[in-house]
Amino acid sequence: MTPEERRAFVAAHTTLDVAPFVPQIRLRVGGLAMPLWERAALADSRPAVPPPYWAWPWAGGLALARYVLDHPATVRGLTVADVGAGGGIVAIAAALAGARAVSAIDIEPFAIEACRLNAQANGVTIAVSEADPAGTDAGWDVILAGDLWYESELATRMEPWLRSLATSGATVLIGDLGRAYLPADGLLELARYVVPTLDDLEDAESKEVRVFRVLGR
Repeated sequence: MTPEERRAFVAAHTTLDVAPFVPQIRLRVGGLAMPLWERAALADSRPAVPPPYWAWPWAGGLALARYVLDHPATVRGLTVADVGAGGGIVAIAAALAGARAVSAIDIEPFAIEACRLNAQANGVTIAVSEADPAGTDAGWDVILAGDLWYESELATRMEPWLRSLATSGATVLIGDLGRAYLPADGLLELARYVVPTLDDLEDAESKEVRVFRVLGR
């Protein structure tokens, strides 16, 4: 599929709605997860199409977006990367809060097109990058990661990288609702929220989510 075809697929299979917990932002959101995943797999020629996580704002991202909007000095005038951006809610929050430049980074091409559509719906400009950023440093002032700690292999790669960025002087913030692979130490809690969730995604109507700063070595 071309980027234009993916963008058309996202637009055709989602609806524009106000984000829960962050009403300043509108997002294109999907319906039930399994039917959307099946439709994406049929439309896409890749042998293994990942779940369409880009079609909903996840609790960690909602909490982090809320924190950024409530504390705009965190990003105002700075360069920001949203890692594992999904549909881009955290990147959009950073842009609305006055960041000088925002990059939304994700390995999933559908997510990249969802970010483009969602940025347009909110009247903000963000750069998008289909890449695995682990091990890189583009000189960002702030790195935001809404929900990274759900898988062992991913956590094993991301923790040392994020910690190295923090050691180099960047502000690294994460949102987490108690995922299994959240680092056990080296985190400073900044806020906690009770965030609405979808039963279809989290088997609960709400989750307590914490926002942390990742500390350097």
